[in-house]
Amino acid sequence: MKLAKIWLRIFVTGYVIVFAMWLVSLTTLPPYGDLTRIGHLAEEDFGWTKPGPTVDPAYLKAAPVGEADVLVIGDSFSMTLYWQASLVKAGYRVATTYWGQYGTVMCKDFDQWLQRAGFKGKLIIFESVERLLDERTVDGQACNKVVKPFESRLEPFVKPAVLPGPDALPNWTARFDTGPEAYYNSWRAKKSQVDLLFNKNTWVRSFPGGCKYFSHRECNKLPVFVDEEGNGPLTLGTLERIKAFAAQHPAIPQLWMVIPNKATVYLRPDFSKDFVKGFVEARLGPDLYAFSREKSEKIQDFYFSNDTHLSMHGQLALGEYMLGVVREVLPVPQTKSP
Repeated sequence: MKLAKIWLRIFVTGYVIVFAMWLVSLTTLPPYGDLTRIGHLAEEDFGWTKPGPTVDPAYLKAAPVGEADVLVIGDSFSMTLYWQASLVKAGYRVATTYWGQYGTVMCKDFDQWLQRAGFKGKLIIFESVERLLDERTVDGQACNKVVKPFESRLEPFVKPAVLPGPDALPNWTARFDTGPEAYYNSWRAKKSQVDLLFNKNTWVRSFPGGCKYFSHRECNKLPVFVDEEGNGPLTLGTLERIKAFAAQHPAIPQLWMVIPNKATVYLRPDFSKDFVKGFVEARLGPDLYAFSREKSEKIQDFYFSNDTHLSMHGQLALGEYMLGVVREVLPVPQTKSP
């Protein structure tokens, strides 16, 4: 009988603890940033709070590749079609496809691949975030043939990020331990005098003066993705591989959009300095490093605090800047899009 009472107490105690953890998780916001999600951090502390701008859905429509003036080959920074919307509004017909669909497109048969797709436009924009560009150029060196046929969508690949609405709570999708873990990790990050790594993938770095740049509650701390520094800087070798590819495929003008890592913009501005200097001198594309430094000073939440990506504010600013760049290379066509 005594043993049965002991087991009953253990069971009841365990049940109460798990139930309490579950209640905490129910009242914890679901992650709306990739860094808070993978780093198991609380959105209440690290989530952006400034509502983002919207775009007329008429400008968030891609053109079929056979009708496009401009082809964007991009990554997740191009998936909302927000920055491309500035080009569409001005009258350009823009098709967008993504590196991840093919592994790499920097292959020897690149021109033939585009011909098979039916692209007859006048400009190709290669967009890549800094942390992945070197790997993409290395993969291209050994590529003879693009492995898959061209494919693009007319609708955005992902929806723009929005703040959680009133229906976000209770968080029925959370595990019982989600809330306690997120709050504990955030408490550690807030109290720590040194930078901490969470879940082996997300640094929370000290960022004095960060409240000028970000709207999240703990704005003097900044989550950054471990690969932004772990993958290493872009180098002169990266630059030479881009130059070689451009020289081998001169039929259609190319622009290279290299979007700096969030850590580069806010914490380590000289991270890829040799590459940036050579890239600007080679006139392969716009200097988005200087652009991002300037805009981050003027636009709060230019990047998302809880994410690796440009915010909706940042993407629209990027679009306006890129419109000016594209106009210098390709005049606006006579027939306008919506």
